[in-house]
Amino acid sequence: MTLHAAEAGTAGAAGTAGAARRAGAARRAGAAVKPRSAESTTLPAAVRLRRLVASHRARVVVRTLVGAAVLVAIVARVGAGPFLHGLLSLDASAVAASLALFAVATAAAAWRWTLIARRLGASLRWRTAVGMYYRSQLVNTVLPGGVIGDVQRAVDHGRASAQAGGAGVGAAARAVAIERILGQSVQVVLSLAVLAVVGDEYEGVLLPTVGIALTAVAVGGVAVTIGSRRVRSLLRREAGELRAGLGSLRVGAQAVVASIVVFGCHLAIFAIAATAVGASVPPDRLLALAMVVLLAASLPFNVGGWGPREGAAGWAFAVAGLGAATGVSAATLYGILAFVGILPGAIAAVSSAIVRRRLRS
Repeated sequence: MTLHAAEAGTAGAAGTAGAARRAGAARRAGAAVKPRSAESTTLPAAVRLRRLVASHRARVVVRTLVGAAVLVAIVARVGAGPFLHGLLSLDASAVAASLALFAVATAAAAWRWTLIARRLGASLRWRTAVGMYYRSQLVNTVLPGGVIGDVQRAVDHGRASAQAGGAGVGAAARAVAIERILGQSVQVVLSLAVLAVVGDEYEGVLLPTVGIALTAVAVGGVAVTIGSRRVRSLLRREAGELRAGLGSLRVGAQAVVASIVVFGCHLAIFAIAATAVGASVPPDRLLALAMVVLLAASLPFNVGGWGPREGAAGWAFAVAGLGAATGVSAATLYGILAFVGILPGAIAAVSSAIVRRRLRS
């Protein structure tokens, strides 16, 4: 996943916090995985199904399979030609511009992270945050699940903060979760606002779909909250952490501005990709197309960011009269440019590994 895709998935962000806390606890305790008892094989089917649904591994498999199925459907519909055209449209100027834009986006996201982390008592230098953010994006992209890099940066930050006398892994994990959720929320709000003004072609499909999804989430959340005292207690605690992380008007405003910068950079990268593949689109329509595509890219059902993004691009460009193949080509080139943009994360990952090895020796 790219940075934009990493903005995606509120559930994934919440899972990041939980996974980071579990990883930190396991490291501190040196916990070993206990073998399953014989009783686990005799559990009722309903219990086994509930555990399967709650399993992180099962969710990763489902997300990957759905993303792969979408890609297969796209190839069956438009063929492999648009993907190849997107790849062949790559040039040095597009790469240079994307590297610069991605650097700005990563710097802004790292700034957002440091603002929230400091509010939660887990101070973090901006320069260090930039390197860790680059590394997490690379890990999110090359490993399934899309949040492993975020878990890693939360755990590493929490351990370093605790050693320096600050808050530990729990606060660091909440900082990562809050900044991820904030980034996604800003993206959704901006997208809906812009599409309501310049996205007439998509209002009939997108706005009702988003409305139904938000209603379903709200109803489901209320039902679970009413029916579970444990959930209510958990929500109160997390709401307190959210207020602590964004309680200051100044910090909240700065974090929102950082999120807008991140989103704006990715809109610009998509515009570069669309232009490079030969799409001649007026600026306002290109903005609407980019909003639709990046909204789809935020869905957690993908293979390294691929799948729904290309499907939505094909649909949106077809609705705009530009052809589904052009949309798939633009989304393909965007994915390639985004991957190129996170390659500095490889340098950050290698440097971090070398430093850790030297400290251990």
